[in-house]
Amino acid sequence: MSASSIPGRRRRLNKTQKLSVAGVSALGAAALVFSLVPSSAEAESTPVALSAAPVAFTSAGSVPQAKTVQASIIEQHSTAEQLVKAADAAKAKAAAVKAKTAADAQAKVKAAAQVKAKAAAEAKAKSAAKAKADAKKRTDQAASRSAARTPVFANNLDGWIKEALSIMKDKGIPGSYDGLHRNIMRESTGNPNAINGWDVNAQNGVPSIGLLQIIKPTFDAYHVSGTPRSQYDPVANLTAAANYAADKYGSIDNVNSAY
Repeated sequence: MSASSIPGRRRRLNKTQKLSVAGVSALGAAALVFSLVPSSAEAESTPVALSAAPVAFTSAGSVPQAKTVQASIIEQHSTAEQLVKAADAAKAKAAAVKAKTAADAQAKVKAAAQVKAKAAAEAKAKSAAKAKADAKKRTDQAASRSAARTPVFANNLDGWIKEALSIMKDKGIPGSYDGLHRNIMRESTGNPNAINGWDVNAQNGVPSIGLLQIIKPTFDAYHVSGTPRSQYDPVANLTAAANYAADKYGSIDNVNSAY
């Protein structure tokens, strides 16, 4: 296609291009002459005069070629745009796949961390529960051993004396079974509710009460911790009286009369 066939573009032809145009013009003229020449029979009978004037070359034949080139360019441009769009789409898809892969990996890491944390929490709770159970077991065993070591005393005079002696031993208060029993028999004959309502203490409003006939001020002053605060309680009465006798006479065993 010559430069003259492209709209809006003009440039001067070089020598080769001029010769090409001349050749094309000549061919066009020859074709025109050939089309005008009648059949051989007619040619023989009818002479035709040919003009010697030059045939003008028109660019009408170049229009379809320009349109073809233009269509080709448009098609190529469209194809290029489609290729660019396809590349962009592929790139976007690859980026989306990469992002999804990263998100999936992060989700897996998070899930694994949650599972690990849950397992650790469960292990910690299990360990705490076991420690608590072990502590309770030790406490129960200690309580059981303590209960096994704690003697059970009968609820009678013999049991009261033996329990009082056990407490006196723990508190460091001297005295013997015989010393307690002998003084009990003299003071109350073994009656924990005995009250002396006629002696000077009774006249002063503080009667002697209990197994060893101890008055309230003396009982309060020599009360042994761990026993009830009642003069009528047999063990509390015996231990307080023995504590008082130890302070005044060295031991309840040294008491043989009113004290």
